[in-house]
Amino acid sequence: MKYISTRGHAANEQFCDILLGGLAPDGGLYLPESYPQISKAELATWRHLSYPELAFAVLSKFCTDIMPAELSALVSRTYTPMAFSNARAGQWIEDITPLTLLGKEKNTTLSLLALSNGPTLAFKDMAMQLLGNLFEHVLKQRNQTLNILGATSGDTGSAAEYAMRGKDGVKVFMLSPKGKMSAFQTAQMFSLQDDNITNIAIDGVFDDCQDIVKAVSNDHAFKATHRIGTVNSINWARVIAQVVYYFKGYFAATQSNDDVVSFAVPSGNFGNICAGHIARQMGLPIHKLVLATNENNVLDEFFKTGVYRVRAAKDTHHTSSPSMDISKASNFERFIFDLMGRDAVKTAALFKQVETEGFFDLSGTDEFANIEAQYGFVSGSSTHKQRLRAIREVHSEYHAIIDPHTADAVYVSFQHLEKDVPMVVLETAQPAKFEETIVEALGISAPRPDAYVGIEKRPQRVVNLPADVAAVKKLVSDSI
Repeated sequence: MKYISTRGHAANEQFCDILLGGLAPDGGLYLPESYPQISKAELATWRHLSYPELAFAVLSKFCTDIMPAELSALVSRTYTPMAFSNARAGQWIEDITPLTLLGKEKNTTLSLLALSNGPTLAFKDMAMQLLGNLFEHVLKQRNQTLNILGATSGDTGSAAEYAMRGKDGVKVFMLSPKGKMSAFQTAQMFSLQDDNITNIAIDGVFDDCQDIVKAVSNDHAFKATHRIGTVNSINWARVIAQVVYYFKGYFAATQSNDDVVSFAVPSGNFGNICAGHIARQMGLPIHKLVLATNENNVLDEFFKTGVYRVRAAKDTHHTSSPSMDISKASNFERFIFDLMGRDAVKTAALFKQVETEGFFDLSGTDEFANIEAQYGFVSGSSTHKQRLRAIREVHSEYHAIIDPHTADAVYVSFQHLEKDVPMVVLETAQPAKFEETIVEALGISAPRPDAYVGIEKRPQRVVNLPADVAAVKKLVSDSI
């Protein structure tokens, strides 16, 4: 399979070529020339596969330049019950992404797909653990090293660092907004003492961190000289690894491949729901993709009005679902490319307008008019008060504790329930990572695994820098 850029660059590249690079040379994001289609016969066969087997089946469609036996070994080594078993206090997790039926609402079912059984208790582990093994495999084959520059609003950073710690030939430089993550998230990252991990706290918001990563990636000379790669969801491997659990969730929520399912997805950088979009394009019977935002409702505004208007740093809200405190969703470009009929010229012009004017407007266009019918997207947003209400109601009605981001998706999902269409909410993280909000909502703390008891008191190691590209470049260069 060959890959192209959303902005037109086509260099006949395959999966392993784009794995290490991140952004395309023209500043666009990579996508396959066309999405592989899943036949009814394949879908019937896949229904009975284990998670590692299903991951191999899906990834084989995209990673055609890795030998099947090698890819199978990488996937099997990644998705083991042992690797994803100790995340929930006192529980052994045989099915690493179990589906829990919460209850029946409005003549349909509401379920929760658990995606946070990995080492950092967040859904990002599902992709990042595989990415670490893929990096190590390809770097060893090519006798190369890689210096990863990433940005996080909370969960990406820790998932990346835990996946890359100790990996041969890999160093990680992770940017995060100073003082904007939960105490648990901060400690999870900053308490790591591994030599190949460097945490950088930026004086700003997540979008500042993301802009720095993109600026460095677009400095092609610096990127080549210092072997810079990325683990943010602009990396295509992250996205396709997340495609897998949409298939898994669909099979778990249905009895037959004639059924349809809707997914409610907490959305910040658009990576997770973009994977759902790709699964739907491949032929998975997804009825609706319900996009849920918090007070930073840039994406909700687009799907309701057709206007994509990014916010300035001063207008980005610091919320109780901090991993979604994003006002410039980098993965959104992949969807817009598809929405524009895969016209790279139109896509590049739209995002150039975002860079110069801060917005683009598709209202009144045929593309926007058909967005729900053709692609299944609907959306909604919630406030702090509403996510607290969702946490309380899930605890009271269904005897479960959910984290604030998942609560955003639960709240919005209720606005889009349809008769006889199961609604599957994708869990973002375990509630223990957001103790302050859980205590505010319920008056109790969520249980946490033994390995994370008292993590906030461990020694922390971090470098503080201004939101300045040159300062980050100097730190990276000096460290290498």
